[in-house]
Amino acid sequence: MATDSGSLLVTGIGELTTNDGASTPAEGVTAALVVVAGSVAWVGPETELAAEHRDLPAIDAGGGAVLPGFVDAHTHVVFAGDRGDEFARRLRGDTYEAILAAGGGIRSTVRATRRADSEELETSAAGRLRHMLAAGTTTVEVKSGYGLDLATEVRMLEAVHALDAALPIDLVPTFLGAHVVPAEYDGRRSDYVALVAGEMMRAAAPLAEFCDVFCDDAAFSVDEARTIAAAAVGAGLRLRLHTEQLSHSGGAALAAELGAASADHLDHATDDDLAALAAAGTAAVLLPAVSFSLRLPYPDGRRIWDSGVTVALGTDCNPGSAFVETMPFVIALATQACGLLPEEAVWAATRGSALSLGADDRGRLAPGSAGDLVILDAPSRTHLSYRPDGNLVASVVKSGVVVA
Repeated sequence: MATDSGSLLVTGIGELTTNDGASTPAEGVTAALVVVAGSVAWVGPETELAAEHRDLPAIDAGGGAVLPGFVDAHTHVVFAGDRGDEFARRLRGDTYEAILAAGGGIRSTVRATRRADSEELETSAAGRLRHMLAAGTTTVEVKSGYGLDLATEVRMLEAVHALDAALPIDLVPTFLGAHVVPAEYDGRRSDYVALVAGEMMRAAAPLAEFCDVFCDDAAFSVDEARTIAAAAVGAGLRLRLHTEQLSHSGGAALAAELGAASADHLDHATDDDLAALAAAGTAAVLLPAVSFSLRLPYPDGRRIWDSGVTVALGTDCNPGSAFVETMPFVIALATQACGLLPEEAVWAATRGSALSLGADDRGRLAPGSAGDLVILDAPSRTHLSYRPDGNLVASVVKSGVVVA
């Protein structure tokens, strides 16, 4: 994150979402928020603002809603190439699995990404990340997984670090060498699993915070995922799993067994899966933009929320199954298609996602939390779902500095 920490006073807040207890001022009362040296120092009714804070650089929310900066818990923003032709094929009836089997899908992006140098990867991803920032996202999880060889996986993770240093947005790097088995390992799956769990893991681990495995019928089995996960834990990485997306694979139960930080997608998760995830403290990252893009049934967000699992949201921004960059759109989908209430979807896109990343100072606005916030050109967070076609983000603040 390349931005100096700042101090800022935000006044005229009509609705303040703190995710830390009571969040909405009484009717007719405006709230204020103070950021000092990049962290929230005070929140409360504007009438109770201390004199010592009144001379800080200030911004007036104009009666608009203020909420924590969005935390995108699942993305693939570093890649090369374009798969618009596959989108058109899907509209004509081709399935995701059929396109993958024909050499398209992830493998198509792998070919393009292997050809791209570091500058190309960083430049293209920077454009996507700027779009995310302008739409209110201040922290983003970013996966590798389009190299599927040691050199390109490392180059992707190095790009994440370079982008984190260059842009006013926090990036959380995840190693996803176990995305799919690359074409050159067809018929030699065990050799590729050994590579990911061995030499590739050793090279990637110093550059990553998490290891992810795509555990589904089109990717890796439960046993293969368990082998890779064991190597990741041994290398000091925390775990995330893509799972139960295309079918019921058993990956959610594995995520719970391993105490993974998150299980992502969960379109086909069972009630038993959800009970296990809740007991393990594993977050459920819902990705409704994938269902939208692939025209598939949506995850049952209402059932998942009611199960007691911590619910998070991600765009899954990628070149194939969900080329979506804006969390407000995902929030709208979570309410309209997945059954979450507006306040639940906002919580999932802020606090829930932060918890899934172990970022306890994100996704809330309370003393000691990061000074990352969004000011809406709307009186309530409900408008993110109520008006899904509008850009309601008026200002974005990162560590107390207005960045968009």
